[in-house]
Amino acid sequence: MAIDFDAIRNKLNQLSGTSSRRNTMWRPQEGEEATVRLLSFPGNDGQPFKELWFYYNIGNNPGLLAPKQFGKPDPIQELINKLRDDASKDSYELAKKLYPKMRCFAPVVVRGEEDKGVRLWSFGKTVYQSLLNIMLDEDYGDITDPNDGRDVKVVCNKPPGRMWATTTVRPRGKATPLSSDPEQTTEWTNAIPNIDDMYTLKSYDELEKIVNDWLSGDTDDNSSDNVGTTRGPTVAFTETDDTDETTTSTKSNNQFRSLDEAFADLEDL
Repeated sequence: MAIDFDAIRNKLNQLSGTSSRRNTMWRPQEGEEATVRLLSFPGNDGQPFKELWFYYNIGNNPGLLAPKQFGKPDPIQELINKLRDDASKDSYELAKKLYPKMRCFAPVVVRGEEDKGVRLWSFGKTVYQSLLNIMLDEDYGDITDPNDGRDVKVVCNKPPGRMWATTTVRPRGKATPLSSDPEQTTEWTNAIPNIDDMYTLKSYDELEKIVNDWLSGDTDDNSSDNVGTTRGPTVAFTETDDTDETTTSTKSNNQFRSLDEAFADLEDL
């Protein structure tokens, strides 16, 4: 039987990580500036960027897609509803920890790294609002237009005294084409990664097991002192200028200090 060299190349790419999610994702580096060109997702009901909702820091999982956003039965949302109906303080606090968090995604071409093609940038609510406000400003308009849109400067810095880095976005001074080469523009606009291929929606049974294991993990069933107390790791959510960040009151390898950190971990899967 003849050797399939294309299959060997594909396998080598998988083993070396060149086809991994990390190579599709881009994020700004702390202390650096980058210039990017944002593109719009096609067939997205007129919206330029996409939103996904994730359950975060449940067990060893950096992020779990919430089935509710797709109109599917969702055991974690069912638990949240039951906790809210219980109306006790402990149930309310646990429900808050379980609420899904929004993550936004935009296709980008990073200037100076055009050879890497179109990648995806994941960001939080504040950057999302900033980009939408820029697009609603009549001085800028549709910055994602491949013919007369605008590049955007992305700055990621950690101000003195702040625990987390913040990301700011500013449109460049004048409108420019995505590329001076029309064929390159067409190639990029036809090569936008499919966000639906990036994250796997777990089944109802899988999510139910994950949340039940998490709930029972820090519970001592033999101790009456634990009756009515919050179960699972304690996580407090706060919001910074860029994204929804977290601080944790317990230290463990399966907890992430911020959504950016969690999604960086997801990129390696």
